[in-house]
Amino acid sequence: MSVINMTSGINIIPFETKYSQDFYNLNVEWLKKYFEVEPYDEAVLSNPDKYIIEKKGYIFLVEIDQQIIGTAALMPTETKDLFELTKMAVSPRFRGFKIGQTLLNYCIDFVKQKNHKSLILYSSRKLENAIYIYRKKGFVEIPVEENCHYKRCDIKMKLTF
Repeated sequence: MSVINMTSGINIIPFETKYSQDFYNLNVEWLKKYFEVEPYDEAVLSNPDKYIIEKKGYIFLVEIDQQIIGTAALMPTETKDLFELTKMAVSPRFRGFKIGQTLLNYCIDFVKQKNHKSLILYSSRKLENAIYIYRKKGFVEIPVEENCHYKRCDIKMKLTF
């Protein structure tokens, strides 16, 4: 997928291995601020090619002035046509400008364009603003499985197209 020029001056670009450290740093900063970096996070963030790209997933990066300031990933699940929206983070300096919402919209549109049927995410009720935005976008709460790979997860949401 090619670079998409946003009217706000940002670009959403596809992942390349050269952005691995940006992907890692943005997510670790966010996790440390609100939670902790769990072993599963460390594994995925340290090797996004193995855990996301090679499994036919996608990573998108937000670029402004040749600087990576945000990221989100779409990880395939065991269920056909169902992706997990994960590893979404925006640099602290750029929070409050709706960059996360722009990235969320992009991911939703991308999944729809690929003719996939639905999108899930795992989150924490602690992130009230994020939960509000997810609900506004049409995500509905579904049960969290007992063996969820995130300790911080206390809410699972799904968007069906």
